[in-house]
Amino acid sequence: MSALTGIRVLELAEGVAGEFCGRLLADFGAEVIKVERPDGGSPTRRLGPFAPRGTDPERSGLFAWLNTNKSSVALDLDADDGRAALPGLLAAADVLIDDHAPGWLAALGLSADDCAANYPGLVVCAISPFGSDAPEERRHAQDLNVFHASGWGFHTPSGAAATDVPLKGAGRFIASYESGLEAALCAAAALIERDTNGHGRHVDISMQAVLASRADYVLAQAVAGDMPVNADRRAWDLFGPAGIFACREGFAYIWLSTPAHWAALCKLLGEPAWTGEFPDNWLERECTPERVAVVREHIAAWLATQDKHEVSATAQELGLTLVAVNNARDLEASPQFQHRRYFSAVEHPEQGIALYPTVPYRLSETPARIERPAPLLGEHTDAVLAAVDNVAHAAAPDTPAPSGGPLAGVRVVELTKVWAGPYVGKLLAYLGAEVIRIESEGSLDVTRTFGVDDLNNAPGFQAVNPQKLSMQVNMKSEEGIALLLDLIAEADIVVENMRPGAMARLGLDYATLRAANPAIVYIAMSMFGADGPLSYQTGYAPCFAALGGLSALVGYEGEAPLGMNIRYADSTFGALAAYAGLVALRHARNTGVGQRVDVSAVESMTSMIGDAVMDYALNGVIRNCDGNRHEDMAPHGVYPCAGGEWLSIAVASDGEWRALAGAMGRPGLGDDPAYATLEARRAREADLDTLLGDWTAPQDAAELAGQLQAQGVAAARSASSLDLVADGLLWAQGFYRPVTSGAGRDGTTVAGGWRMTRAAPIERAAPDLGEHTAYILGTVLGLSEEKQRALAAAGATR
Repeated sequence: MSALTGIRVLELAEGVAGEFCGRLLADFGAEVIKVERPDGGSPTRRLGPFAPRGTDPERSGLFAWLNTNKSSVALDLDADDGRAALPGLLAAADVLIDDHAPGWLAALGLSADDCAANYPGLVVCAISPFGSDAPEERRHAQDLNVFHASGWGFHTPSGAAATDVPLKGAGRFIASYESGLEAALCAAAALIERDTNGHGRHVDISMQAVLASRADYVLAQAVAGDMPVNADRRAWDLFGPAGIFACREGFAYIWLSTPAHWAALCKLLGEPAWTGEFPDNWLERECTPERVAVVREHIAAWLATQDKHEVSATAQELGLTLVAVNNARDLEASPQFQHRRYFSAVEHPEQGIALYPTVPYRLSETPARIERPAPLLGEHTDAVLAAVDNVAHAAAPDTPAPSGGPLAGVRVVELTKVWAGPYVGKLLAYLGAEVIRIESEGSLDVTRTFGVDDLNNAPGFQAVNPQKLSMQVNMKSEEGIALLLDLIAEADIVVENMRPGAMARLGLDYATLRAANPAIVYIAMSMFGADGPLSYQTGYAPCFAALGGLSALVGYEGEAPLGMNIRYADSTFGALAAYAGLVALRHARNTGVGQRVDVSAVESMTSMIGDAVMDYALNGVIRNCDGNRHEDMAPHGVYPCAGGEWLSIAVASDGEWRALAGAMGRPGLGDDPAYATLEARRAREADLDTLLGDWTAPQDAAELAGQLQAQGVAAARSASSLDLVADGLLWAQGFYRPVTSGAGRDGTTVAGGWRMTRAAPIERAAPDLGEHTAYILGTVLGLSEEKQRALAAAGATR
């Protein structure tokens, strides 16, 4: 039985975000009923890449990838008979997914209050660019605008000069994929609670808040006053020689930050004489611009003669985090991806057979599967409507809706460090779980110690660990391991991001955990996954993005790749792990059977560019850097404004182009045959960019964005860290939260990308080291004070 078997999802969404959410749920066995327009179907059916065979509207590779395992029902919701079918569909549904503009659901009689009154057990996930209460000046947005309003665009690529055009990130839909994932995460949490008390929830997803929350490690430090808040394009960067370099064919990414990395690089290069001029610890203590320039020059000259795959394998064996910058062809040919069966052969009735990218997590008991291809338009209309025709409304729950988050009563043991792993625990804590960080004086998280005197007030640690508990356990002692197993016996989820094999060496392999608690969900996170020919390799966030195919797509048109911002990857990896863990938890709650959830960071990145990978699967097309281009929109770019600011503009229709031309004071351009159609505008994109750049350059970015929004044109200022911290909408929506530590220190942190009915509190700052050890030993484990003193004397709790 699949983990979500028996769950019925009604998908009214017509965009990439909602369809991606539905696909993630369908992968685990949920019955997803997609409502489409009878005339043409979902708009995503008209978005590429397109298969070389088949007929419209069945040729879209994007639609095919987003909608596997779903049913299609053709209904005109603008007509009376179409709307009349909705109550029956809703009465049979457990989850409703929508991504239309705010107000669309309310116009159908499905506001949050309407759903609570008429469908009290329904989980509603409503996704929109800036949330349901977005002001008029933020009502029109495409992925480009959201990416830039969230801060990621302004800081992409890393190392950009003030005059370099900010970029859109990898592919076309990264904001939508991230937001669809966030909605699926919230839906899974809400379903766990619904199983126990019958109550649904309304979840309001802001795409801007989702992406801003993915930058929590820097943004939480900025809003807390622990990091500079400014309009510097490099504010999110880490200084040093890391970066992308050309190889004999293709490119490689190298990360250098420690003396061990430097020693490995010297060995890789053959100990050349010039390296002797550098102190062993120069990366940590004497990393000057001059030294960085010299090292980068020598690395570039040497790597230019190397094969990217061969040199990365050699470097990894030496302990150097050097990886290939993979493209779609590399991904399909990867022995690691093949070993883990990341690609699945799917036969579409019109498009034929292709290798589809799947998901980055492997569940031991209830794996995600593609059971059938995306549906033909209206393929299941008659069968679905007949099945729900006589479904009665579910009875209202007979108990009051509880307060607090959907994961109240869930206990998580967190054995993680740095960012990706702690981000899992943070998301679960924000959804109401009790999350217990296991820490030890002898093996502290680097985010507690780097560059600080007070390990209980370290900015990086504070950023990603609010709302958690801290327990000290010495995992190098037998008593400590025994104590940890006792705690795991009382837990629901264990999450760790150690190297593959490290848990087993501690005596904490999955078999041992399962013996202690047969229902435990064990989330294991690593760069390539727990097994396979490359599972021994390690890396950091930019390595994940390079290996997963994102970095190869980010750069200026016709130029070498520059990659995503150096901060991107960890939190996305963590969000995917959290979602898979909650699906496994629901299965454990219903069956008593836990399972292992093995999550790959590299595959997580590939999941964010599914449409680009599908172009290779269907057409053999390897997508490269395309600046800010978008095959379905023109103009689509980021343009200079007064004071060094930038404005993102995305035109998705000929009508929007005419509105933009009017706003420019040149209405004649709207009907000029040279620009009147998408095809014509795409043929003259360089001219358009010059035209727009000259017009925007002397104007204020925020004011101009408001003027364009009033004309129905998607536009948004590219937000710096200063703009984000000052964003009045984020403050009004409660994205920035006041928190207080156990010692009484007040601060501010960032929330998740959702607001929901009966939300969990976010009140506590990150814990002091071992702050809750006594509570956990006494209250959770029921140990006497005498036993606690004995454990302390044995060194088990330090």
